[in-house]
Amino acid sequence: MQNEEGQQTDLYIPRKCSATNRLITSKDHASVQINVGHLNEHGMYTGKFSTFALCGYIRAQGDADSALDRLWQKKKVEVQQQ
Repeated sequence: MQNEEGQQTDLYIPRKCSATNRLITSKDHASVQINVGHLNEHGMYTGKFSTFALCGYIRAQGDADSALDRLWQKKKVEVQQQ
């Protein structure tokens, strides 16, 4: 919810799982959010990153590694990573 000045007033804004588009609830204590840093052609960190959120269901199934790899393969084309 926003007030008249356009500022967020909600105490909790839920996230969505990047792999399954499931809503990550406030009670999902197994969920993680991972920031993957972007590198330039020399392998130096540029200060930019991509954020991925994984729900506890994906982690419990043991699919987090393959899901993160699949998400990054798609994302690195967009950000021109090698």
